Amino acid sequence: MATKKTETEKAAAKKAPVKKSAPAKKATAAKKTVAKKPAAKKPVAKKTVKKATAAEAAAAKPVKKVSAARAKAKAERRVPAGIPGRKERRGVVVSDAMDKTIVIRIDAVRKHDRYGKVVRRSSKLHVHDEQNSAGVGDLVRVVETRPLSASKRWRLLEILEKAK
Repeated sequence: MATKKTETEKAAAKKAPVKKSAPAKKATAAKKTVAKKPAAKKPVAKKTVKKATAAEAAAAKPVKKVSAARAKAKAERRVPAGIPGRKERRGVVVSDAMDKTIVIRIDAVRKHDRYGKVVRRSSKLHVHDEQNSAGVGDLVRVVETRPLSASKRWRLLEILEKAK
């Protein structure tokens, strides 16, 4: 027995299937994303590695023989007091007029790649001198440091030779 539906019932009947189908589509989309995930990998067992003892390592590598004179010279050689990983430069002081700051000139002499002529180039650096110990004409060694001012990125390490 079929009864006639009113217009409001027809509109409700049309809306009902749309509401049911929307969650169904979301469920299928969720299933697809689950299917795309890779399967869990099995843990790989770690292999134990045998460490060589000091005696075995010494036996494996041939020992380099060094003469006594060379060993003595190496022991007497002074280790530079530089800081590892930082640039060092040597230069001549051209100005010490500022307080705790000197200006040094670094000269670079090299042959031109193509023409072979000796080319002299120089650059100036502003260097921090805490004790104002360097004077004009001194040969100094400087090391790279953090920015101390707008132009200072170098610090005086030592004075190698005083000017006459």
